[in-house]
Parts: sequence; C-alpha cells; structure tokens
Amino acid sequence: MKRPVNILYGVDDSPPPLVTILSGIQFSGLLSIYLVYPLAVAREAGVPGAMTSDLLSFSLLLMGLAVNLQALRRGPVGCGYLCPAVFTAGYLPAALLAARQGGMPLVAGMTAFAGLIEIALSRLMRHLRALFPPEIAGLVVMLVGITAAENGLRFALGIGASQPIGSPDLLVAGGCLATMAALTVWGKGPLRLFGVLIGMAAGYGTAAVVGRLTPSDIQSVVAAPLARLPTGGHLGWSFDPALMVAFAIPALAASLRAMADITTCQKINDAEWVRPDMRSISGGLLADGLSTVACGLLGSVGLNTHTNSVGLTNATGITSRRVAWAIGGVLALLALSPKVAAVFAIMPRPVMGVPLFFLASFTFVNGLQIVTSRMVDARRILVVGMAFMSGLAVEFFPAYFAGLPARIRAFASGSLVLGTVLAIALNLIFRLGVRRIQKLTLDPAALDPKRAEEFLEEQGATWGARRDVIDRAAFNLAQGLETIAEGCSPRGALEIEASFDEFNLDVRVSYVGAPLELPDVRPTNEEIMASEEGQRRLAGFLLRRHADRVQSWHRDGRSTVLFHFDH
Repeated sequence: MKRPVNILYGVDDSPPPLVTILSGIQFSGLLSIYLVYPLAVAREAGVPGAMTSDLLSFSLLLMGLAVNLQALRRGPVGCGYLCPAVFTAGYLPAALLAARQGGMPLVAGMTAFAGLIEIALSRLMRHLRALFPPEIAGLVVMLVGITAAENGLRFALGIGASQPIGSPDLLVAGGCLATMAALTVWGKGPLRLFGVLIGMAAGYGTAAVVGRLTPSDIQSVVAAPLARLPTGGHLGWSFDPALMVAFAIPALAASLRAMADITTCQKINDAEWVRPDMRSISGGLLADGLSTVACGLLGSVGLNTHTNSVGLTNATGITSRRVAWAIGGVLALLALSPKVAAVFAIMPRPVMGVPLFFLASFTFVNGLQIVTSRMVDARRILVVGMAFMSGLAVEFFPAYFAGLPARIRAFASGSLVLGTVLAIALNLIFRLGVRRIQKLTLDPAALDPKRAEEFLEEQGATWGARRDVIDRAAFNLAQGLETIAEGCSPRGALEIEASFDEFNLDVRVSYVGAPLELPDVRPTNEEIMASEEGQRRLAGFLLRRHADRVQSWHRDGRSTVLFHFDH
C-alpha cells in the first residue's frame, strides 16, 4: 500500500492527540445530524418525550459502536478503515411503515432481521456480484434519495399531521433550508462542513421566535440532567413476516452502499490501488450488519456506512483508524448527556423534515453518478429506466398498489422495494444472450482502426465496463493494429478477441506473421531516426506503457499479442 500525497495521516498512522480529538469532535458533529431518522420514526410511532430522549442516547452509542467495528483490522469483523456509519434513509420507509403498524417494538424486531440479512450477504456477496452490477447499486441509491425526499417533504409541509401547517411553519422550513443551501454553496471551511447542523440551529431559532417552540419545550431541555445513563424504557421487540421483504431490500441496498464506501476507502488510502479487496469489503459488510442488529436490540433504526464521512477523510487528509476511537468516545459522552437528546427530542417538524429533503438531493445525485460511471447499452437502459419509473409509480398511484393481493403487495410496499426487486429481475432476464467473449475479424489490407474502436465501445456498453478502461483499451487496440499491419507483414485476417469479467479486460490480436516486439526500454533517438525497425520498437514500447500488462508470443507461424487492463 502506497500512501497518496494528499493524505497527511494514513490508516495505520498515529496522529498527535490534539489532531485525533479535534477530528473526533468534527466527525461526531457531522454524524449527529442523522439522528433525525430515528427521531422521525419515534415521532411516527408516538413515543413519549422521555423515551425519545433515551432512544436518541442509545442511537448515539450505536453510531460510536459502528465506527469502531469498521475500524477493526484483525479477525472477520471490520473493513480496517476509518469508515463511519450513520442512520440511513434506506431503512426509513420500512421503519415508518413498521412504526405505524406496530410501534417501536416492531421497528426494533424488523431492524434486527435486516441486520441478519446483511450479515448473510457479507458471506455471499463475493459470489453474487454479477447479480448486482454498479447500475443497480446506483439505482438503489437514487430510490433511497427519492424516498428520503418524500418523507422530508411530508414532515416539513405537515402532510398527514394532526394539525395543519401554517405560515410560521413555512417560515421555519424556508429559513432552515436557505441557511443550509447558502452555507453549502458559498460557505468555507467549518461553515460549509457543518452547514446542515448550522441550518438546523437556525431553524430552532426561527421556531422559537415564531412560537413553534413553546416554553414547555425549552423547560424540558433545561430540566434534563447534565449526565445520566439512558434507560431501556422504550425497548420491546416484535416481528411481522409480512414486512420481511420491506426490510430485506434496504438491507441489500445497505450492503451495496457499504461495498462502494469501503472500496472508496481503499482507493483513498492506496495510490497504487487496482481492484477492491474483497476480504476488507466482506469484513465491512459484516460490521455493518452487526451494527444494524445492535440497533434492533437497542430499539433504534438501521445504520449504514456514510459516504460523506468517507469523503471528509479524503478532504482533511486524516484517514487514521485511531480517529474512530475518538469518534466513539465523543459520541459516548454525548449519549450520557440527556440535554443533548432533549434538544433533538423537541425538534419542530419543519426542522426535522428539511434536513431529510436537503440530504436526499446529495443521495440521489450520488446514485446517478454511480449509474453513469459505467457504459450502458439498451439492456442496461431498460433495467434502470423501467425499474426507476415503476418505483415512482408506487408514490404516484398508492391507492392502486394498496389494492393488490397481500402477497404481491409485499413487493410493492414502496418505491425502493419495487424498484430494486424489478431491477434485479430485469437484470437476470436481460443477461440472457450476453457473451463475455466477443470476436472481430479485420483485413490488414484495408485496415479500419475506427471499426476496432467501435467494436470495443459496443461490447463495453453491453458488459457495463468502466468508460476510462474501454477508452484506454480502444486506443491501445487501434495503435496495435496499425503497428502490426505496418511492421509485422501479416498474412490473412487479423483476429481480435475481447474477454471481460468484473476485474479484467483482455484484448487479443492473432495473425499469421512476424511477432510484435514490445521492448521494456525506449529505443534511443538515434535508433528511431536510423531505421523503421527503431520506429517499430518505439511503437511497441508505447503500447506497453498504455496497458496494465502486455504479452507477445509466436507459435507454429502464428503470432498473438495480449493487452490486459485491470478493471
């Protein structure tokens, strides 16, 4: 592992104590924003104020546990990186549904079930990767963003609330959203980093001015003790088989997102990164699943790795796993202060809804970027497009889907569930007829390198390969064909074979003729200018430089050149 130049303290380094503590405080402030998710579920379940405070205290402890489990580097648990976790919008629709039907006991029981699903997937994901290509992972993240935005708007606008929303509520929501947006777009340093937290504080202030925070609300914060161990008064567990699909799909989505976040951690910490380390990913998924099981046992909602926190490690240049212990310590101290939980417990509905809506925009675009990071053909366009629009149909026509038979309705309980199930099914269907090895034959006498480039473009889209890898391969193939045609005197057709899997792209050129020389050392300027042989050696040297690995051999009068590209 080679440390990138922008990383100040790598994953195995020990930053100075002050740097470690300040980093822990910074991350803890960022993570605490996501307490809005368990708070929203508790409000939906009608949990009393005192129990809500205990729930939030346990939730802070659970986030600290999650970040420490991920940082473990020995044994089967943990990815070994600083990869914080937060309460996620992915579990929100299912948790709200469970809260309406059975209160927090049903939320807790089903959350523990979702964690067990993710634990099982951690053992199987290595073998199931072909079923979950990046465009499906991106689609899932997009649908998570849509469901989070829908619930955020419902809270912010008072849809379904016992009391209708008024102008003061709109003022609170507008001020909160404007502050977050302004600091995120134009803020610098800590103002930008903590823009959401500052926007929520502005929302509290506006709510107090317009009368949406009552004296009794403020008194409850003042009366809360400075320190106290949280009790388990909110704890209880139940299970409903009818909700198994609704929670299994978010567990799958959480696994896909954790894979992406842990892979990003690997890239950030290794300048020579080539491909994902599946042992690290498997340990990270197991840690994510165990954290979600713990959430269920302690009566909260599901956790998942946090993409923005992973980005923060790259921005600060501090990726040391020791920071994880500091984050856990800070969150534990906050959990032992009932005043902190009491501040969140009195959060006005607009202040709770706006962050959900605001953060959902980033989630949606992150998913869109994952989808567009790969080349797509008609098959993949149909998989993503049909699944996405069908998922939205659940939100557009809820009455229709509510009238479906119970067994079918379980697969259409929300846009995330229906969209994910349909995407997986369509991917399996459209994989029929997709060959991982494709061949092309060209005439060297009328060589058209552009046809070879188009061939790789078409196959790359069919395979869902990364565009940058296909671009490199297409360039190398075109240059290689010209060099072979001009310098190796091929007799008969040039046979091109391209093969692909999730980790490798191999392009072979086979022909009858002299072998192509691929020197390790650049020929001198004198050799290049003296003869065509020197020019051919230069071309062979450049071909070696553009591929991750090249090989040339000659057997029974037939020559073969292999260009290998890591994917």
